Amino acid sequence: MAEAQPVVFVGGLGRSGTTLLERLLGELPGVVPLGEVVHLWARGVQADEPCGCGQPFSQCPFWSKVGIRAFGRWRESQAGWLPRLRTRVDRTRRIPALALGLAGRDAELAEYVRSYSRIYAAAAEIADCRVVVDSSKHASLAYCLAAIMDLRVVHVVRDPRAVASSWRRRVRRPEDGRPMTRWTPVRTAVHWVAQNLAFQALRRKGVEVVRVRYEDLVDDPAVVIGGLAARLGLSDPLAPPGAALSFLDGGRARLGVAHTVSGNPMRFAVGGVDLRRRRAPLPFAQRWLVTAITLPLLRSYGYRLRYRAEAAR
Repeated sequence: MAEAQPVVFVGGLGRSGTTLLERLLGELPGVVPLGEVVHLWARGVQADEPCGCGQPFSQCPFWSKVGIRAFGRWRESQAGWLPRLRTRVDRTRRIPALALGLAGRDAELAEYVRSYSRIYAAAAEIADCRVVVDSSKHASLAYCLAAIMDLRVVHVVRDPRAVASSWRRRVRRPEDGRPMTRWTPVRTAVHWVAQNLAFQALRRKGVEVVRVRYEDLVDDPAVVIGGLAARLGLSDPLAPPGAALSFLDGGRARLGVAHTVSGNPMRFAVGGVDLRRRRAPLPFAQRWLVTAITLPLLRSYGYRLRYRAEAAR
């Protein structure tokens, strides 16, 4: 097995735009997006849910080759064992111990991270790409990976009122038609604070963490993606200036097929995509409750106390 390729981990609370950012980064030359690898075993190997290309996981040529290259093949025994290992080493409550280097269970942590490293290296080889992107989101996984791997993290933040509004919406999973998980605004606000504080603390451990606001991304995607490409070393030095961003046109993007496992329904989007979509506002009382819970971080990220629902511009 070759050494793992450079990995960009896209993190942040769900419904913050992590899938969108991954899809846009995945259009850069030499970059392959993998979706939420944290769910690969349960939703891909076991449940055989569709890849972003539309094929069932077991029938996707890309992931079949990755499985063979990484493990000989995808095994049901691993699909049971690795998620169980995850419950012991990759938990939000373990972040303080991981941050302080007191987590213990070194052998289990190493085995857990090794499985990701093998997937990353195999995917980069099969896709013939320099960089892989994992949008698994969870801060606890970022801490696990960073304890052993050389990891670069893109921390995506979004106005918590918009995030809470998104978590209230009734949305069906395109994979099987079942309703996606819904959270109350209070639960969303608490998780928003916890996840974002965790990513801020990860930077203090010496991990390269680049923060991106969702609102800036949809307002001027070319500037944000171009800046990330330069800062994370994703730019192709041989490409003509601006050529790598030719898939962006103002507030729209042209997306190709992506072999992503799990994630927001946007992982299935192909062709022209409007990046600016209207969101319904939260009821007044819920809006101000979320504001109160998230206030210190909300202000530090540059959000105003008064909130207007995101709208197409």
